[in-house]
Amino acid sequence: MSQEMQNIFLAFASYGTRQPETQLDGAKFAKFCKETNLIDKKFTAIDVDIIFSKVKVKGARKISFGEFCAALELIAQKKGVSTDELSSKVLAAGGPKTQATKADFVKFHDDKSTYTGVYANGGPTNVDGNKDLKSLCDRSSADVRGISTNYARQH
Repeated sequence: MSQEMQNIFLAFASYGTRQPETQLDGAKFAKFCKETNLIDKKFTAIDVDIIFSKVKVKGARKISFGEFCAALELIAQKKGVSTDELSSKVLAAGGPKTQATKADFVKFHDDKSTYTGVYANGGPTNVDGNKDLKSLCDRSSADVRGISTNYARQH
C-alpha cells in the first residue's frame, strides 16, 4: 500500500493519544471504518469486528499496518469492489475527524451587557485597597477579659 495509506493508518492509530501509536485497536478500527464511510448494507458494524478478529494475531489486541492492509482486502471482497477502488475511497475521506460539542449562546452568561450588581463593574475582588492585615486586626494590648485597651478608651 502507499505511504498516504500508512499515514492515514498512523493518524487513526494515534487518535486521542499523546504519543504516536503504530498499531490500531478494535475501537479505532471501527472509527476508521465509520469515518471513511465504508459501513453500508453490504459491510455492517458486525462485519467490522469479524474482519478485525480475522486479521489480528491470536491473543493480540491491536493490528499492525500489514494486518490493516489485509483487512482492507477483506473489506473490498465483502463489499464487492476492488482494493484500489476501496483505497481511493479511504484516501479521499482523509484522517480522523474530531467531533467536539460547541456550547449554545446563553444570553445572561455570555452577554456582559446584561450583568448586574458587582459583576457589572468587573466582579468581586480580594484587593480592596488594604495592602496588609494591620487595618483588620487589632494587635493592641488587652485586659484579662480580652477587651482591647483601644476599645475601652473609645467607649
